[in-house]
Amino acid sequence: MDVEAGKKRGYDGEGRGGFSYLGGPGETRVFRTVWMMIACMTLPTLVFVSGTYRPLLPLIVGAYQGRSQHQPQQQQREEPAVDAGEFAPPPRWTDLKELFISYQFTCFESADAVFHAVSDVPRDKYLAGLLSADFDEDTCQSRYQSTIYRKPSPHKPSAYLIQTLRKYEDRHRRCAPHTAPYNKTLPFLNPGPAPEKETECKYVLWTPAYGLGNRILSLTSAFLYALLTDRVVLINRGSDMTSLFCEPFPDTTWLLPPDFPISDFAPYRRPHPLRYGNLLRNKNISTESDDGRPPPSFVYFHLDHDYDTEDMHFFCEPDQAILRKVPWLFLRSNMYIVPSFFLNQEFEPKLGRMFPEKEAVFHHLSRYLFHPTNEVWGMVTRYYKSYMAMARERLGIQIRVFNSKDAPFDVVSKQVINCTLQEGLLPKLDANARAGDTATDPTKTKSVLLTSLYSGYFDKIKDMYWEHPAVGGVVLSMHQPTHEERQQTDKESHDLKAWAEINLLSLADVLVTSAWSTFGYTGQGLGGITPWILLLPKKGEMPEPTCVRDISMEPCFLTPPSYVCREKRNGDNGKVVPFVTHCTDAGRGLKLVDRT
Repeated sequence: MDVEAGKKRGYDGEGRGGFSYLGGPGETRVFRTVWMMIACMTLPTLVFVSGTYRPLLPLIVGAYQGRSQHQPQQQQREEPAVDAGEFAPPPRWTDLKELFISYQFTCFESADAVFHAVSDVPRDKYLAGLLSADFDEDTCQSRYQSTIYRKPSPHKPSAYLIQTLRKYEDRHRRCAPHTAPYNKTLPFLNPGPAPEKETECKYVLWTPAYGLGNRILSLTSAFLYALLTDRVVLINRGSDMTSLFCEPFPDTTWLLPPDFPISDFAPYRRPHPLRYGNLLRNKNISTESDDGRPPPSFVYFHLDHDYDTEDMHFFCEPDQAILRKVPWLFLRSNMYIVPSFFLNQEFEPKLGRMFPEKEAVFHHLSRYLFHPTNEVWGMVTRYYKSYMAMARERLGIQIRVFNSKDAPFDVVSKQVINCTLQEGLLPKLDANARAGDTATDPTKTKSVLLTSLYSGYFDKIKDMYWEHPAVGGVVLSMHQPTHEERQQTDKESHDLKAWAEINLLSLADVLVTSAWSTFGYTGQGLGGITPWILLLPKKGEMPEPTCVRDISMEPCFLTPPSYVCREKRNGDNGKVVPFVTHCTDAGRGLKLVDRT
């Protein structure tokens, strides 16, 4: 499994990690600054004479374009949109003075001004209604600021999904910890029989397990299950959940309170007597309609990668019917189990209405649930403005090695380079360049963000473009925020950096990710990007092809159930419905695609 907790690697005090700017030596900061000063000092005179300032923006943009990415930038000042073809009336001197000050700021402070100048399209901070407007923006700046940095998504949430989320938020407020319905349901947190009459509120409990990518995928799955079954999801805060994520629901909390009766979730593993598979095996719960016995009021679901056939019955219709009566469900998983929900004939109609685009399920739910705290968001925005914002293209490369014997460093390095060159993601080297030729094209800038536990891959690519110019004069800059050399699970400082790196990957235009990596799945889903996948090397040999384009941006359910509910026997769940198929990177895995 991809156990990617807390991985990652340390920032220095300035927010810099591995960095290399591979531009021509003639493009000095002094040279660019002089031209910037000339452009900005000339602006007031031209404005006064012409009576308009909007057509002059290209002059500023052109001068500003060659500016180095070394300097951290400040956020762009918003201005009202004016069509470049319209002429404004001659400004008063007070207006002219204000414009001059404003454009001084824009010329020397704003990274976004170059390629993201004033737009006629308003930023959609509520993500087309996906997000509630009932939050204090200052307590979680990332919630409404993400669209400033992330490309607009072509995938819009359905009206039914938005309606379902608003209903869920109301239910969560009504059933949150220490409310009257919650207090009435607490006595049923035991292995005794479920009440004859369903409780007003029912719950899904979730606890963090394994790496950060695994946690995000499994919590998304638990939340979708709560939407499908009219439950409320409550989470064990673990060691660092509150440091990583903002509260996702307005005017309430999804955190279990400190006085919750279960203080230790560690014993809930395969041997636990309340595990659903064990209850079925020991005939302590039955899906037969004529059994007559009520189910327990508390059931544990073990859906980790080592679950067995009895556990897999969780996804079947008869089992879900009996579980409707259970007030407390505890779900433990390290996987993205969502594809199997789409195989359930009771769930599928509601899922179809919520997600007409099947491959956008995680994209919508992750952007709804997971907002970096202000501490993490500060790391993301500082790094992005300093090293990524100025480029015309942003490429993210995520490298994860599970077995160094199967995937030695030299093999993986060649694989990454071959993939990115063959697919045109990195520029080819100019073998015909003359010695000392330093010609570059400042309009062709590419920022490459590489995330890995190791720095060697970064050095390999950086040195390649340091020693040889790129075809077409492309100016390439390489960046690696951290390189820990080893994975460190459940260490808060490393989880913070890992979460920042996932978000930075989601801001790329194009992604190359590693097979089986939940870290990569999370970044591509947040960004709405269908990546190129680096296939797993085997026995020290580079795979052929080295990488392939994925069939959808959805994460892969890496170890799906072998039990086919509709056939009541083991079989192939990748052949049940057209929109659930096998993954590109894991032949046995399941993935959602847009097929009918």
